[in-house]
Amino acid sequence: MTIAEHRQAIDKLDAQIVKLLNERTRHVLEIGAIKLKAGEEIYAPHRELAVLQRLGKVNPGPITNDSLRQIYREVMSSALALQKSMTIAYLGPEATFTHQAALRRFGSSLRYAAQKTIADVFTEVSKNRADYGVVPVENSTDGVVTNTLDMFVDSELKVVSQIILRIQHCLMSRVALPRVRKLFTHPQALAQCRGWVQNHLPEVEIIETSSNTRSAQLAATQRGAAAIASSLAAEKYRLRVLEHDIQDDSNNATRFLVLGRQCSPPTGHDRTSLLFGIPNQVGSLDQILSFFSRCKLNLTNIESRPDKSHAVGSLIFVDCEGHVRDPAVAKTLAGLRKRCSLVKVLGSYPNVH
Repeated sequence: MTIAEHRQAIDKLDAQIVKLLNERTRHVLEIGAIKLKAGEEIYAPHRELAVLQRLGKVNPGPITNDSLRQIYREVMSSALALQKSMTIAYLGPEATFTHQAALRRFGSSLRYAAQKTIADVFTEVSKNRADYGVVPVENSTDGVVTNTLDMFVDSELKVVSQIILRIQHCLMSRVALPRVRKLFTHPQALAQCRGWVQNHLPEVEIIETSSNTRSAQLAATQRGAAAIASSLAAEKYRLRVLEHDIQDDSNNATRFLVLGRQCSPPTGHDRTSLLFGIPNQVGSLDQILSFFSRCKLNLTNIESRPDKSHAVGSLIFVDCEGHVRDPAVAKTLAGLRKRCSLVKVLGSYPNVH
């Protein structure tokens, strides 16, 4: 075939794709109308997971599964926006890694509302000013985000999904690397890129900022300045990325939680987040954890926080494999409720990235 013939074939296929996408969207809108009438949530992480998994199984290539998922993320985002005017609150400012994580989960067709604090994200969702919220909960380098855990103590919101985002720090500027004289960076970003900075910018003045986005904003307005931030920030402030992936740990990743009001039904590959309170007594935690062992539940995370309401005892946050409707998880919860001063299911959700 000639180039002209290939292009003619592509034009014909594009027309078919547009027709089929609109037909698909009409079915989604009908489902959305049924859900709204029944008082159900429009966003369904379990269904989303099933769709993406099925696409991977039927994909013959040459499009990669990752690329196909990104394409369908925007297809589903467009459909969500047509069903309901949805707002996603996230820990801001704009172009942070939390913003990037939110876009990865919900796509670009929805409305995003940056919040100053994690507490503000919880409040926006609790007050129904946002449909969902996205907050960080742990980083593979820096550990748990205690502010997020503390907010769950008094909140009725549920974890409906999780996002694990590989943190890729970039060096960005409007000048070439040899002309960089000062570097704007958040302390956490600097800590994660210290080796690279010492090797490549040993004489540069380092100026700490309040966020990665603020770093990019300042680098865009000052002569001879560079910033450490995400590629999303570089795009927003029209900065040139001088170096990609300057983080010292190539496996650096952050886990984010999606906050909502209703847990998803079981998918067969789920995670459940729990909170329970125990007294400060010898063997208390060991006795409680034995419930998980006896029910053969795998604990994937455990964190302890002080119980501020009683001043004695601890609050334990755990993640375990399984769904709250699974018999093993239900049996464990029954045992916990007999021994603990507080037991709270924070959410059951698909255990995928």
